[in-house]
Amino acid sequence: MTNKVALITGASRGLGKSMAVKLAEAGFKVVINYNSNHEKAEAIVQQIRNSGGEAVAISADVTSEEAVKKLVADSHEAFGQPIEILVNNATGPQPELSLEEVTWDDYLDQLHFTAKAPLLLLKEVMPSMKKNQWGRVINIGSEVVELGNPEFSNYVTAKSAVIGMTRSWANELGKYNITVNAVHPGFIPVERHGEVTEESASGYLRDVPLNRLGKPDEIANMVRFLASKEASFVTGQNINVNGGKTFGV
Repeated sequence: MTNKVALITGASRGLGKSMAVKLAEAGFKVVINYNSNHEKAEAIVQQIRNSGGEAVAISADVTSEEAVKKLVADSHEAFGQPIEILVNNATGPQPELSLEEVTWDDYLDQLHFTAKAPLLLLKEVMPSMKKNQWGRVINIGSEVVELGNPEFSNYVTAKSAVIGMTRSWANELGKYNITVNAVHPGFIPVERHGEVTEESASGYLRDVPLNRLGKPDEIANMVRFLASKEASFVTGQNINVNGGKTFGV
């Protein structure tokens, strides 16, 4: 696996950062995609290189077809080989809006990241995956599709699309030895959440059998497994990583 290139979108911070580091530790060459946070993205590149790994940071708006084409071309140029692992992790702002407040445009804002961007990226990396008869596509969903959080229908609806998209892609691409799976994290505190303690999250934890908050590395570990050769017979799956708060989609 040390000769394979992995692209992680939205990887300058949060869960994406952990995924990039874990895949680099596993020997993958990592492309850290980011939109605007150049300094943080380059800091992760340096962290990976200091640990003996290979990484580059490339800025791109993954909701733009033109930008995605350039991202994939630049990735190929950086490592001299195509992307074989695609992790669709990038998201935008996630406002909580009541049904009185929410608009169709609010829905589209979320779908641009959960459906449009993954499709644009897949269509760019798919030809080489098919040619090489090998590929891994890992979509990042959310437990909200089962929780159905109120005043959050824009985000819940968009993340629900990940489920069907993953299963359909898996059925279509399986004959090319390309696996497609989705990881659905629970509430994992990262930078954008500010300071979160288990005491402040006690309401959420009441329904978590493991009775604790998850860590970014625990999501990244599942992504690393799905990217590995050990996961060669796993496809079309929607896997919850949330301490048991929900039990499957």
